[in-house]
Amino acid sequence: MNSIKIAIHHSPNSFSDRWIKYCERNGIAYKIVDCYKSDIIYQLDECDALMWHYHHSSPRDFLFAKQLLYSVQASGKKVFPDYHTVWHFDDKVGQKYLLEAINAPLVPSYIFYSRKSAIEWVNKTSFPKVFKLRGGAGSINVKLVKNKRIAIRLIKKAFRRGYKHSSQLDIKERYRLITIGKGSMLSLFKGMARLFISSDFAKIHGREKGYIYFQDYLPNNDSDTRIIVIGDKAFGIKRLVRKGDFRASGSGSLLFEKYEIDERCLKIAFDLIKKLNAQCIAYDFIFDEKNLPLIVEISYGFSVEAYDSCPGYWDRDLNWHEGQFNPQEWMIEDLIRSI
Repeated sequence: MNSIKIAIHHSPNSFSDRWIKYCERNGIAYKIVDCYKSDIIYQLDECDALMWHYHHSSPRDFLFAKQLLYSVQASGKKVFPDYHTVWHFDDKVGQKYLLEAINAPLVPSYIFYSRKSAIEWVNKTSFPKVFKLRGGAGSINVKLVKNKRIAIRLIKKAFRRGYKHSSQLDIKERYRLITIGKGSMLSLFKGMARLFISSDFAKIHGREKGYIYFQDYLPNNDSDTRIIVIGDKAFGIKRLVRKGDFRASGSGSLLFEKYEIDERCLKIAFDLIKKLNAQCIAYDFIFDEKNLPLIVEISYGFSVEAYDSCPGYWDRDLNWHEGQFNPQEWMIEDLIRSI
């Protein structure tokens, strides 16, 4: 292990905090690098791997993170996250095609690239439906479409001016987080400012247009189930939907008990990560009218501290391992084994 050297891009409040502590505690050679520097490839000369927990809402990361990681991987070095883990990150359209291609149980999803085909579908389908932009986490850029009239309005906008892509919570959501003790007045004021001043991310990203994406609305879900698989280990939580809403992601209301997790979700998650050949995948599940688990979307990233209250984890054979764990450490251990 001592002959291996890992390059880590350090960002505060990211996975890198725990990666660095693990390396120091276990005598693993590491080097802090700066992925934003033009000479990053040369910084990696003496390293066997690069680990970078980049963020979907960072304007700089949006510009080049995937391209850099793929390039380093093409050189023969190991990376986290690698291509199979991250190419579909923050891209719900890409995830639709990928999950359909591997016969994953995806919530029925629909994508259209012309106004005509979208309206033809709307005239034949049933409502409500869920409208989404291809990017965004924490239920950002997600709306419930209650009828055909609203759907047609959304379609016209998608193929005209398009949608301002937001990576930030709206004012209503910021206020809700304050009421449950998980927000701040500063965050609320920043949200109000965003009504008049575009974020750097929105300016760089541009407007979302030229497509429209819907998913079926599955009623009677008061929560979703998030399963995260890293290598041959998995853990999970249940996220309650917001009051008077249908969205669970980003709600901040979490259940951690083992009995809250449907083992069918675990089996699907383990099966699919093998098919995807991925290092780490977080799956969001809801249930259809027959109580069958379906995937809403997937991601490689997740909150650093939100899962520390999980009482244990499962292995690939669904054996339960009681006790605290550190999933970021698993990422390094799996990466070293791959080297």
